[in-house]
Amino acid sequence: MEMFKKPVENINSLAVVRADDISKVKTALCDLVRYARLTFADKARRLEPAFADNILVHVMKSPLKTSCEAASIVPLTDEASAAIGRLRKIHPPAHVIIVSPRHEIYHELINYVDILPEIDLTLEPGAYAQPVQQTADARV
Repeated sequence: MEMFKKPVENINSLAVVRADDISKVKTALCDLVRYARLTFADKARRLEPAFADNILVHVMKSPLKTSCEAASIVPLTDEASAAIGRLRKIHPPAHVIIVSPRHEIYHELINYVDILPEIDLTLEPGAYAQPVQQTADARV
């Protein structure tokens, strides 16, 4: 059975994304790649919102202010310190928590991530802005 375990040597941290709705989670995940230049070690996975809230409490060691409605987790090849530094420079539409191997919950999450369902990063049609040409035509 050991051959079915995914190698974790290229996973250096995890990003947990919490938001009000799934479209914000998807947008934030895309922003992590596009603007923060983070590298996913595997596909993003859907996470139960209550579990994501619990991860936040464990990592931040403070009480939860508001609970989320949608969440995702993705393994990163980036070191936690680099991921946090790059994350500070962007403003994703969701709350992103970087979990490093220093956190107690990290090792539990590494083993749990593979059984979670993948999240489809295709954005809904309403999430895209109108092309410039269509906007210009609408004003005429």
